Formats: sequence, structure tokens, C-alpha cells
Amino acid sequence: MSETPLLLLSTPAELQAWREAQRRRGTPVHFVPTMGALHQGHQQLIRRAAEPRGAGQPTVLVSVYVNPLQFGPNEDLARYPRQLELDRQLAAQAGAAALWAPMTDDIYPAGQAEVTRLAPPASLIAGLCGASRPGHFEGVATVVVRLLALVRPERLLLGEKDWQQLVVLRRVVSDLGLPPTIEGCATVRQADGLALSSRNSYLNGAELQQAAALPRALRAAQAAATQSRDSAALVDLVRRQLEAADLQIDYVTLVAAHTLRPLPQLGPLALLAAAVHCGPARLIDHTFLMTRAPIVAIDGPAGAGKSTVTRAFARRMGLIYLDTGAMYRALTWWVQHRGVDPADGGAVAPLLQGLDLQLEADQTVRINGHDVTTTIRSPEVTAQVSTVAAHACVREALTAQQQAMGQRGGLVAEGRDIGTAVFPDAELKVFLTATVAERARRRAQDLRQRGFAVPELAELETQIAERDHSDSTRAVAPLQQAADAIELVTDGMAIDGVIQALVDLFRSRVPEDAWPQAQP
Repeated sequence: MSETPLLLLSTPAELQAWREAQRRRGTPVHFVPTMGALHQGHQQLIRRAAEPRGAGQPTVLVSVYVNPLQFGPNEDLARYPRQLELDRQLAAQAGAAALWAPMTDDIYPAGQAEVTRLAPPASLIAGLCGASRPGHFEGVATVVVRLLALVRPERLLLGEKDWQQLVVLRRVVSDLGLPPTIEGCATVRQADGLALSSRNSYLNGAELQQAAALPRALRAAQAAATQSRDSAALVDLVRRQLEAADLQIDYVTLVAAHTLRPLPQLGPLALLAAAVHCGPARLIDHTFLMTRAPIVAIDGPAGAGKSTVTRAFARRMGLIYLDTGAMYRALTWWVQHRGVDPADGGAVAPLLQGLDLQLEADQTVRINGHDVTTTIRSPEVTAQVSTVAAHACVREALTAQQQAMGQRGGLVAEGRDIGTAVFPDAELKVFLTATVAERARRRAQDLRQRGFAVPELAELETQIAERDHSDSTRAVAPLQQAADAIELVTDGMAIDGVIQALVDLFRSRVPEDAWPQAQP
């Protein structure tokens, strides 16, 4: 990265001219808003913002603006560290293209008293930092929406360290129907675990050592959570360690990660958060507690491209790929191999006794010692798999096997009833689909690549429509979108774009601090 000071934008006209230049070039703009006093945490956000997301190489804009609306009467607005020239150098080193440093008159032209202020949902700001900082999140929401209106970015990157702020802003952007995708990035820490913060600069050497007791206490609670799910016990453990370090406690609480409501017991994803005063600084930190690793359920009709994108998505997120469709295809092959009528459930049922069905890490599929990885994709198997899968005995046997595989979590499964029947408690459910015409086109391409005969597109469309009807009207585990699933229509989307959409949806449910992304 260049260490030459990057372009500095000061006036609204300069910002708009720069933004228009990006639009004309078709360059995506990724935005990192800050209050300045940049550190390695900010630089990590900038580096992440500079990574392509399947829509071309983005350009990164960093803003530096100390927003008066989010400071209370007795807070540190006047002494908040300001170092614009150094910030400019640090942003350039991390890969930013421009730094925008507006004046308050540019952000609030009619004055602070006259600005229309946004009020986030009361349930999201009643606790944690909102309890001791009244008006803070209204100020944050107001300034960020104003910044987004001026910058018009495709993506907004924020640190997970300020988790409540991230939750609030995701809700505000969603409720207002604003276009940017919000991406949270993992907390960056010092070697002793202390989360990086601009306010750490207020602390002397002794106070920095004292502050390190905060992440230590949270790590101790994380270890204790493997033995106890009791909220009060975990909170008390953190409090005792913070008090022993002579830190003044603002709060220690266990809440649901996305609703921020108090939890009496650990849930699937809980946030154990604390705020303390150390010397002249108020510090916040958190840890996420999970009762099991995350599960992603991807449902959808045949030919929607679930297998292709699910495999790649699983690798990217460090999840195990569970190809349930391959399991049903393998059983269908076995039924055909044994000469059994696929429509005769009574004849199929005995084949389930002692069934040895294995999905290996390299995607090899074996059934009763036979490697059927390639043959299960043949038109003959495809034509009968829906019939075999409709038998109650088949659904019961394979669902039980799949649920056993998912007891520890950490997997992504795709099929036609994953979110409704197999993993109804999955952290993320996606209904991945495409039009019949698009699925027929993809099916023809797949058959051609595999060396099979390719029917006319009209015939493929008829076959796919008939299978959709069969799958959605069968008595056992019909194809349907779970009530809490997100529909993702992939017509016109490249594979990389679909994978990125899945990553964004996953990260809206599972933070990096809880489940780090797999290394490429």
C-alpha cells in the first residue's frame, strides 16, 4: 500500500465530484465511517473494505467526523483525540482512496437543534450502553443516515467491537429501506486481549495493564460457559474479576445477540458484554457464547444451483458441507441397482436396514461400498429421486441421520426440507431459487458438461415444473419455504455473487467474533 497521503475531501462539492467520478467508472464505493484517531482496528476495516465482493474492485472512502450529537453533556467531546494528518497517512497505508473530513455545518446545515433526529427501536437502546448514555444511539443513527445519504455507498463496514451500535444501525438501515449492505468485522485486539479503541490513548501504562482485566474476565466466563448456562453465575464471575482489578463497573450483562434482550440462560447465540471506567476512559468489550456451532439451512427447488454455491460457501465459512440431496440420490441409485420399484414404499423400506451411506470430506458419495459420486447425477436417478424421497420411511431414516450429523453444528446443509423438517432451529435459513426457465438452462449446461444427452429446453422446463409440483404437494415433507427463511432469487447472478449474498446473510446472523471466517 502507498504511504503517500491520500486524497482529502473537505467540502460537499469535493465529495460529490469524487462520488460522481466513481459512478461514471462503475466503481463500487465501500465506506468506513470513523471519528478519527485511527488505529489498527480501523486499518483492518479499511483493508477489508478494499476487498472485491464480486462486483469489481471497490474504492474505499474513509470519513473522519467527531459527531457532537452522540456525546452527552459530561462526556469527552472536547478532548476526543483529533489527528487528521496522521489519520490521512494511516488510511492511505491501509488502502483507502480518499478521506472525507466534513465540518459540522456540512453535516447539519440548519444546525444541530434543527436536524431531524432518528429514534432507533427502544428495545435495542434501553440496555447496555444505551442505559447510561441517553441520546447516544439517536445521535449515532442520525449521523450515519446523513453520511449514507451524502456518500451513497454500496457497502458500509463497521467493527463488531461496538456490537450494540452495529445491531442498531443494521435495524435502522433495514427499517428505512436504505440500499447499503452493512458488513461487520471482527474486533482487533492487543496481544494482552485489550480491544483496540481510540479512547485507549487516554490511558497510561499502568492503566492499560489494569484495563486488560476486562478481556481476561470475559475469557474466564467463556470458559465457564462450557460447564454452566446460568446467566447470573456468568455475570457474577465477570463482576468479581473486574472488581478485583479495581475497575469501576458500568454494566455486566448477558443478552440475546440480536434482540439485546436479557437472557436468564444461555441461548443459541448470547452476548456477554461489559463496560467499565478505567482512569479517564470508559471501555466496552464483549464475548459471544454459543451452545453449539452455527447451522445454515439452504432449501429450494431442484436445479436452483444449491449444491454448487453451498459447497463454495461452506469452504469459505469453515463449515462442513452436508449434501442431503446426494444422500437421496444415492439411495435412489441403490433402489434402482437392487431392481426395486421406486414407487413401492413397502419394497424400499427393507433397503434402509443396515444402510451404509457415507458423505466424505472430498465430496465422494458411497453407499454400501459403492462409489456413486458421478452416477447419482445421471438423468435416470434424477427422474426417480423425487419418488423415492416421498416415502415416509425414507424421509424418517435420512432425516434422523442428518440430524445426528448436525448435533454439534458447524455445518451448512442444502436440500428441499432442510429448514422446515431437518434443522428448524438453524441460525440462518435461505430459500434459494430461480425461475423455471433459468433452472432449465442450467440443467442443460450441467448435462452437457457431464457428457449426457441434452433434451430441448422446453422439455426440461416441463420436467422441472412437474417436479416442483410433485415436491411441493407430496404428503411427507413437502417443498416449502420456512416462515423465517430468506428468499434469494438467483436469476442473473453469477456464482460469486450468490456466494457473497450467502456470506452477507450469514454474517447478519453470526458475527465474526463468534465464528471467524475460514482462511483462504
